[in-house]
Amino acid sequence: MTDFRLTAQHTDGDLALAHVAGNLDITTAPHLRAQALALIEQGHRHLILDLTAVTFCDSSGLNALVGIFRCAKTADGTLVLAAVPDRLQRMLDLTGLSTLLPAHPTAAHALVAHTRSPDTATA
Repeated sequence: MTDFRLTAQHTDGDLALAHVAGNLDITTAPHLRAQALALIEQGHRHLILDLTAVTFCDSSGLNALVGIFRCAKTADGTLVLAAVPDRLQRMLDLTGLSTLLPAHPTAAHALVAHTRSPDTATA
Protein backbone atom coordinates (compact mmCIF):
# COMPACT_ATOMS: atom_id res chain seq x y z
CA MET A 1 0.00 0.00 0.00
CA THR A 2 1.38 3.39 -0.94
CA ASP A 3 1.41 6.48 1.23
CA PHE A 4 -1.98 6.27 2.97
CA ARG A 5 -3.16 6.61 6.57
CA LEU A 6 -6.50 6.97 8.31
CA THR A 7 -6.19 7.84 11.97
CA ALA A 8 -9.18 8.29 14.28
CA GLN A 9 -8.26 11.45 16.16
CA HIS A 10 -11.43 12.00 18.13
CA THR A 11 -14.27 9.67 18.99
CA ASP A 12 -17.20 10.75 21.10
CA GLY A 13 -20.30 8.59 21.21
CA ASP A 14 -21.64 8.27 17.70
CA LEU A 15 -19.12 10.77 16.25
CA ALA A 16 -15.64 10.06 14.90
CA LEU A 17 -13.15 12.53 13.47
CA ALA A 18 -10.55 10.80 11.31
CA HIS A 19 -7.48 12.30 9.71
CA VAL A 20 -6.77 10.99 6.19
CA ALA A 21 -3.30 11.36 4.72
CA GLY A 22 -1.66 10.39 1.44
CA ASN A 23 -3.02 9.29 -1.91
CA LEU A 24 -6.59 8.11 -2.47
CA ASP A 25 -6.33 5.93 -5.53
CA ILE A 26 -7.13 2.46 -6.82
CA THR A 27 -4.61 0.95 -4.40
CA THR A 28 -5.60 2.83 -1.24
CA ALA A 29 -9.32 3.52 -1.72
CA PRO A 30 -10.39 0.04 -0.48
CA HIS A 31 -8.39 0.65 2.72
CA LEU A 32 -10.02 4.05 3.24
CA ARG A 33 -13.44 2.52 2.81
CA ALA A 34 -12.73 -0.47 5.07
CA GLN A 35 -11.29 1.64 7.88
CA ALA A 36 -14.10 4.21 7.71
CA LEU A 37 -16.75 1.46 7.67
CA ALA A 38 -15.08 -0.11 10.70
CA LEU A 39 -15.63 3.18 12.56
CA ILE A 40 -19.31 3.12 11.57
CA GLU A 41 -19.62 -0.50 12.70
CA GLN A 42 -18.09 0.51 16.05
CA GLY A 43 -21.05 2.86 16.52
CA HIS A 44 -19.54 6.09 15.17
CA ARG A 45 -22.23 6.65 12.55
CA HIS A 46 -21.35 10.33 12.14
CA LEU A 47 -17.96 10.68 10.45
CA ILE A 48 -15.84 13.74 9.82
CA LEU A 49 -12.94 13.06 7.48
CA ASP A 50 -10.17 15.64 7.76
CA LEU A 51 -8.55 15.64 4.31
CA THR A 52 -5.84 18.22 5.03
CA ALA A 53 -3.04 15.79 4.17
CA VAL A 54 -4.60 14.15 1.11
CA THR A 55 -2.13 14.63 -1.71
CA PHE A 56 -4.01 12.98 -4.59
CA CYS A 57 -7.47 11.59 -5.26
CA ASP A 58 -8.70 9.78 -8.36
CA SER A 59 -12.10 8.31 -9.25
CA SER A 60 -11.45 5.32 -6.98
CA GLY A 61 -11.01 7.69 -4.05
CA LEU A 62 -14.23 9.51 -4.96
CA ASN A 63 -16.02 6.17 -5.21
CA ALA A 64 -14.76 5.23 -1.73
CA LEU A 65 -16.13 8.51 -0.32
CA VAL A 66 -19.52 7.81 -1.92
CA GLY A 67 -19.50 4.28 -0.46
CA ILE A 68 -18.69 5.63 3.00
CA PHE A 69 -21.47 8.22 2.63
CA ARG A 70 -23.98 5.49 1.72
CA CYS A 71 -22.98 3.28 4.65
CA ALA A 72 -23.17 6.20 7.08
CA LYS A 73 -26.60 7.10 5.71
CA THR A 74 -27.77 3.48 6.06
CA ALA A 75 -26.69 3.68 9.72
CA ASP A 76 -28.71 6.93 10.08
CA GLY A 77 -25.45 8.84 10.19
CA THR A 78 -23.59 11.43 8.19
CA LEU A 79 -20.31 11.92 6.37
CA VAL A 80 -18.76 15.38 6.42
CA LEU A 81 -15.46 16.42 4.87
CA ALA A 82 -13.05 18.96 6.33
CA ALA A 83 -10.11 20.85 4.84
CA VAL A 84 -10.69 19.47 1.36
CA PRO A 85 -7.72 20.21 -0.93
CA ASP A 86 -8.56 22.56 -3.82
CA ARG A 87 -8.13 19.92 -6.56
CA LEU A 88 -10.37 17.46 -4.76
CA GLN A 89 -12.97 20.15 -4.09
CA ARG A 90 -13.05 20.95 -7.81
CA MET A 91 -13.60 17.24 -8.56
CA LEU A 92 -16.42 17.10 -6.01
CA ASP A 93 -18.01 20.21 -7.55
CA LEU A 94 -17.65 18.98 -11.15
CA THR A 95 -19.18 15.58 -10.35
CA GLY A 96 -21.98 17.03 -8.23
CA LEU A 97 -20.76 15.11 -5.19
CA SER A 98 -20.31 18.33 -3.23
CA THR A 99 -24.11 18.36 -2.80
CA LEU A 100 -23.93 14.99 -0.99
CA LEU A 101 -20.70 15.55 0.90
CA PRO A 102 -20.73 18.82 2.83
CA ALA A 103 -17.31 20.33 3.43
CA HIS A 104 -15.98 22.65 6.12
CA PRO A 105 -12.77 24.68 6.01
CA THR A 106 -11.29 22.87 9.03
CA ALA A 107 -11.99 19.89 11.25
CA ALA A 108 -12.73 22.31 14.11
CA HIS A 109 -15.44 23.99 11.99
CA ALA A 110 -16.92 20.59 11.17
CA LEU A 111 -17.01 19.61 14.87
CA VAL A 112 -18.77 22.86 15.79
CA ALA A 113 -21.28 22.40 12.94
CA HIS A 114 -21.92 18.83 14.09
CA THR A 115 -22.71 19.89 17.66
CA ARG A 116 -25.07 22.59 16.38
CA SER A 117 -26.89 20.35 13.90
CA PRO A 118 -30.45 19.48 14.94
CA ASP A 119 -30.09 16.12 13.17
CA THR A 120 -27.13 15.12 15.33
CA ALA A 121 -27.73 17.00 18.58
CA THR A 122 -30.06 14.33 19.91
CA ALA A 123 -27.99 11.45 18.59
